[in-house]
Amino acid sequence: MAKAKTYSPPRTPDGKPDFQGYWANQEISAPWDIEPHPTSFGVVGGPGDVVDPADRKIPYTAAALAKRNDIIENHPYDDPQAHCAPAGIPRQNYTPFGIQILQPPGYFVILYEAQHMYRIIPTGQPAAHSQHDQAVAGRFGGTLGRQHAGGGLREYQRQHWFDMAGNFETPNLHVVERWTLIGPDTIHYEARIEDSDIYTKAWTMVLPIGRNKEKNYYLLEFACREGEHDLQHYQDDKTSEQFKGDTKKQ
Repeated sequence: MAKAKTYSPPRTPDGKPDFQGYWANQEISAPWDIEPHPTSFGVVGGPGDVVDPADRKIPYTAAALAKRNDIIENHPYDDPQAHCAPAGIPRQNYTPFGIQILQPPGYFVILYEAQHMYRIIPTGQPAAHSQHDQAVAGRFGGTLGRQHAGGGLREYQRQHWFDMAGNFETPNLHVVERWTLIGPDTIHYEARIEDSDIYTKAWTMVLPIGRNKEKNYYLLEFACREGEHDLQHYQDDKTSEQFKGDTKKQ
């Protein structure tokens, strides 16, 4: 974060750091697994995005770790994204699709190409309009700081996941996000995660988000078909095989 201390970002007319424009996650292995993992068929490997604890692994309780392992070994098709559900926070920020940030006075608005999700975050007051949560946001230098409470889709069996590797959340999730401009084309994204139900302690993940400077770029229409088998972890599950059988009966 030394770059954040030396970089003076441009400002909006109301004096806030100007994040406006099109962006995309630059850590391409994060959608597959935010813990360290090798490259394999259909999986982009990487060192992981967890920076605290030092072993770069999510500090699950023993019971929660067993559940995560069971999910990925026996129920990978339960990934909410396989069923066209929103990705949740923080995962929505590193799906491999575009992001647009707008800053009308008093608000920080994030438009996501994936699932057509959006977040309308008032800066310094409770959020009245957000597809994800209630939020409180404040600005500190070149940083937007905000809190997210709640694990997401309570009606969905396994709540939100952090990635395709079955790393999961509960409705007691609490996230503190930091969006920091460390250069004209780079956002340092940090999420501090807490949930005493499944983690032994709080943990932190970080990743870079880069500006998309492609000429005439815009967010595309996003279409999701439940039952699509385009990703490897959708294809290795008994549930997936059952889905195939169900569709044949129709």
